[in-house]
Amino acid sequence: MAPVDPNLGSPRILCLHGGGVNGKVFRLQCRALLSGGLANHFRLVFPNGPFPCDAHPAIAPVYGDYGPFYRWLRWEEFHEKLDARHTAIEVLDHLCTQMDADEGTGEWVGVLGFSQGAKLAASLLWEQEHIKGPVPLLRADVRFRFGVFMAGSAPLVLFDPHGTLGPPPKHIDTAETIGMQFTDWPINNMGNHAISSPTLHVHGRQDPGIQGHRKLWEYYVKPGSAKLFEWDGDHRIPLKTTDVMPVVNEIIAMAKKSGLLM
Repeated sequence: MAPVDPNLGSPRILCLHGGGVNGKVFRLQCRALLSGGLANHFRLVFPNGPFPCDAHPAIAPVYGDYGPFYRWLRWEEFHEKLDARHTAIEVLDHLCTQMDADEGTGEWVGVLGFSQGAKLAASLLWEQEHIKGPVPLLRADVRFRFGVFMAGSAPLVLFDPHGTLGPPPKHIDTAETIGMQFTDWPINNMGNHAISSPTLHVHGRQDPGIQGHRKLWEYYVKPGSAKLFEWDGDHRIPLKTTDVMPVVNEIIAMAKKSGLLM
């Protein structure tokens, strides 16, 4: 008889990999966070993105045999083009299918992402706060209490699978574009483009994309709602205990403030 998973009833965190990765690799990349204490409190769920693509060059040397690999959004001109509505349908339907397939029974309480997955995580949290309607963004039982954005770049993206929301609000991108081409930047974090839920932002100081990550932190979260942790690394997830434990402790602290943990 297979052993019973002790985390089946734990609160769940949706974990979104970067572009050109997959859920299996992302779990391995997050191994220090899991062993550092997150697995004692949460069930972390690692879905695959909807769109097949080549392995990201940064992970190919170590994880090149762990394919196939996926992405959530376009970041290269040669990636297949879909309009914003169909991109949203593919991403959200795919996420819902994989969330439904998870055997866990705990509440979905947080969303965590790295790189492109962090952009998606932040966008889901923003849309949960700002877009109200009869049809839930993901599922009726999903209400994220906090977000963790590791090496995530601004801008946020509007996901409109029903095609009923009209043009995106100011300072928000559309789902079919390549984010590096965005120009409608805000001048502060005081408008409707900003997230008010608790968030943790994790940046590697040597990451070539850190300016984009700092834009997410500076302009897209409301004052007082977010915490920042910067560590001496590049575009990857922390592995050393001295870098991992501040991240783990802050996630647990957000969960306690939200009434999820004692």
